[in-house]
Order: sequence, then C-alpha cells, then structure tokens
Amino acid sequence: MPTPVASRALALLMSATLLVSGCSAPTDPTPDPSQPQPSTAWQIPDGSTAHELRVGDLDRTYRTYRPKNLSETRPAPLVLVLHGGAGSGRQAENSYGWDAQADTGGFLVAYPDGVGRSWNVGPGCCGPAARDDVDDVAFVKSVIAAVSQGAPLDPARVYVTGISNGGMLAYRLACDTTLFAAAAPVSGTLIGDCPRPAPLSILHIHGTADRSVPFDGSPGKRHNGGTGRIPLNLDGPAVPDLIASWRATDNCPAPTSTASTPPPAKGGDTGEESAKEVVTRLTADCPGSRTVELITIAGAGHQWPGAPGPSQAAIDLLDLDPPSTALAATPTIWQFFANH
Repeated sequence: MPTPVASRALALLMSATLLVSGCSAPTDPTPDPSQPQPSTAWQIPDGSTAHELRVGDLDRTYRTYRPKNLSETRPAPLVLVLHGGAGSGRQAENSYGWDAQADTGGFLVAYPDGVGRSWNVGPGCCGPAARDDVDDVAFVKSVIAAVSQGAPLDPARVYVTGISNGGMLAYRLACDTTLFAAAAPVSGTLIGDCPRPAPLSILHIHGTADRSVPFDGSPGKRHNGGTGRIPLNLDGPAVPDLIASWRATDNCPAPTSTASTPPPAKGGDTGEESAKEVVTRLTADCPGSRTVELITIAGAGHQWPGAPGPSQAAIDLLDLDPPSTALAATPTIWQFFANH
C-alpha cells in the first residue's frame, strides 16, 4: 500500500475539482471486438449505472449515464469522461455536470475507473497504473465496445474528455487509436511519444497559472521523474507547442485569436479582478471539417472551470486551486463535440 505521504502526493496532482470529487462502422464480417459495434436494442438502463468488465487479468469498472429522453430508435453519441489522479468515475460524474449536459444534449456518458485512481499514459505517469504497466488504452477500447453492445451507439460520434491525468489519457487515446471524432483534454498534457496520430479535432482548456501541469511545459509541482511507488512524470511539452503539433497533424492553417473578459460576479470586484480571468481562444479551422482549439484562462490553476469546487478550508489545507468562474467547461466542450 502507498505510504500516507505518497498517497497525499498523488491526491495533490488534482485540483479543487477532484476533491469534489471519428471512426466509421466496421465492415469486416468478423469485426474487431474492441471497436464500437452498434446494438439494435437498448440494454443500458436509464440513469446512472455501475458496470464491471474483465480486461486481460484485471477486473475493471465503469459507470454509464443514459438520459430518460434519449431516442429509442436513433444511434446515440457517446462521451467518455476520464477522472484525474486520485479521482474516480463516480467522482467525475458528481463533479463536472456531464449527466445534466447529457439530458440537454441527448447523448450517453461513460465514466471509466482507473487502477488505483490513476491512468497509465506514458513513461512514468501516473501512479499505480503506470507502476504496474496497466493497459488503459485497451481498457477504454473495451468500455466503448461494451457500451455499444448495450446501446445503439453512433460510432462516428464517440468523444473523449478528461482532466489532469485523465486529460493525459485523452491525448494518449488520440495518439494510439482512431475511435474518436474529437478529444477535449482539460489541464492535461501529452506524456511520451505520439509519432503517427490520425487527424482529429482537439479542444484543449488550460489555466495559465496551473502548477500541477504547467502551461509552459516545466515539471509540475509534484513531479518526481516517474520514480517510486507513486510515479509522477509531470513533464510534458509546453501547451502552445502541443497544440501546434496537432495543427500540423490536421494540416491546419494559421489560427485566429479572440479574447473575452467575463462579467464580474454579482456583488464582486470589477476591472482588475475580471482582467485576471481573460479567456483567450486560439482556433484553427482545418480540412475535413476538423478544428484545433486552445482555450486559456489567465490566472486559472489546475481545475475544471465552472465546477463547484471544494471548501475554502480544503483549498487552504491541501494547497489546491479553486475552479475558475470565467468559463463553464462542460457545455463548452459539448458544443465543440456536437459540432464535430
């Protein structure tokens, strides 16, 4: 078992939100079981449901959410939401508002659980999943295949988002699979190589004051070089460079930049406080109706923008970042997905 100090180090990888914690259908007559196989009938019940799945030598778990108003006849989109380090599928479901967004948008949600509350995303990252060399790419493929057996899933509208360690897994999936029409990492980065990625729409959201996964690519505050029982290799590329690499992959033109300042909170400060939360969008519209977009929030830390956040006492005690109120990440991400 990890020592209390090691466990606390992993927990601190996440921000405040943790504590409130395109492919086409297969044509082969014997299709790959890891690929989405649309079901002809609904077997996934309404509401939130827990599931178990055997992948290799491991028993894995995940949750699904099915809106009551989802069409019984039309194939549904699927959004995978990947928790961060020290999080869980249930925590992600409770923290980020995706169930309510699914009710409005008409799609399924899946919340996979990492081994030891962590994901293996590349050399030395992160936590028990990396230490034990867990194949989380195979697990996510299996989750999508299992969901598609229980629901009439549209394989051309499968999307992935995640925060921190989960955002890193979203990038790993974008590099190593062709299952997704779009990916939206939040406060994440790419760990390891990505030599031959397929073109993909990418939306990346990041705070410029993130200390756990720094915007400039410097090692995060809990970086330990990927060593020990809780390996944390938090040393990815600078976020602008990472996004530039995806623009190259998608053969995009030069991006356009827009900036906005959110209105001050009712009864709150004006001017100076609002300027600290300027939201900048760097957007490239690319061939194949793809988009590569980077949204930065000036002064924001390692968090899911728009989430409720933990108590002030928890923020102070554990040195966490409160979620920004300048952007509501969940509806922003869903709109991006719906457009792709």
